[in-house]
Amino acid sequence: MASIVHRHRRRRYTPRHNAERPNLLEQYSNDELYARYRFGRDDIAFICNILRPRLERATLRSHALTVEEQVLIALRFYASGSFYEVIGDGLAVRKSAVGHVVHSVSSALTDLVGQYVKWPENDDAMARTKRKFFSLGGMPNTIGAIDCTHVHIQAPHSREWEYVNRKGRHSINVQLVGNADLVVTNCVVRWPGSVHDARILRASRLFQKLQQTTPDGILLGDSGYPLLPWLMTPFATVTNDSQQRYNSVHATTRGTIERLNGVIKRRFACLNYLRVEPQKACHIICACIVLHNIAQTRSVPLQEALINGPPPCAEVPDLLPPPPLQPDLPAGRAVRNAVVVRHVSIRRRRHEIWKSVSAQIGITVIHPAGVLKYSDKVSRITLIQD
Repeated sequence: MASIVHRHRRRRYTPRHNAERPNLLEQYSNDELYARYRFGRDDIAFICNILRPRLERATLRSHALTVEEQVLIALRFYASGSFYEVIGDGLAVRKSAVGHVVHSVSSALTDLVGQYVKWPENDDAMARTKRKFFSLGGMPNTIGAIDCTHVHIQAPHSREWEYVNRKGRHSINVQLVGNADLVVTNCVVRWPGSVHDARILRASRLFQKLQQTTPDGILLGDSGYPLLPWLMTPFATVTNDSQQRYNSVHATTRGTIERLNGVIKRRFACLNYLRVEPQKACHIICACIVLHNIAQTRSVPLQEALINGPPPCAEVPDLLPPPPLQPDLPAGRAVRNAVVVRHVSIRRRRHEIWKSVSAQIGITVIHPAGVLKYSDKVSRITLIQD
């Protein structure tokens, strides 16, 4: 009987081939970096420095990504909102590595929210914010504007119905408070799209803080918020000219938060639609808020001519009736009436007086911006003789 010989075959070893990754910071010009990553070379270096303690690898084993490469991958995703595989092709990185990098960078930036999203605490910051808001629309004593914006996400695997908003789309409802420089001073990023704006405000730490200690100023909100001593909303029913002028001044000044929402979503196109689970989506949103504040603080330009982002989504009609107006508290009505009487009406009367005086004495009263503007104490005008 022939003997049976078992031959053990050795496992064939296939060496790993790592493609050489390009140095994009040297390959692109500063304008090309702005167009692709929304930040210039110096700004990217600044972001890398603040994230280096959290992202730097201990060794370079397994061809580890550098901090600069991780930041560029994440910025490319934030700026374009494209698929991971498409982003990885530009840097010779696998799809799974791109997903891991985006999650790591987003988590690192989320840890910096308390450092870069700050409520104005000292008197100088408050006074500067009030002056800038007053110069925009004439609303006195304003320290911020509040609003919520929806960031659309794919349908989550668990509790999917909680994320369906009034337009029938899945989203995260994000509360933002901004100043006149389009800088976010407070944010709440954790509520599903079905939750109402007023509910998010009442459950926030900002609400508890301002309820316990009344601030030296007011916030501006739309009719979806309750009227409080520190939160001014427009008149739902206008009965006289003073209320109409108040609504006009209120809408002009509160428009800053609408512009802030538009700038963030224009700068970071990934916020138009996120294909991740809600928890990761919240980290990405927080990361974009931190990066937006860094960009505003460092005066990073938003070059529309270089941005080839997706067109804005078409407005989807509401599937449900609009929510009812929030009740007005008596203390809030008293503060709003005082604003109308002491500031809006007086400002209108001053305007009419100066027009009549200029017509009688034959001079023109103008402002460098083309309109009359007054401060709380002194009327600042420029007289030009005809």
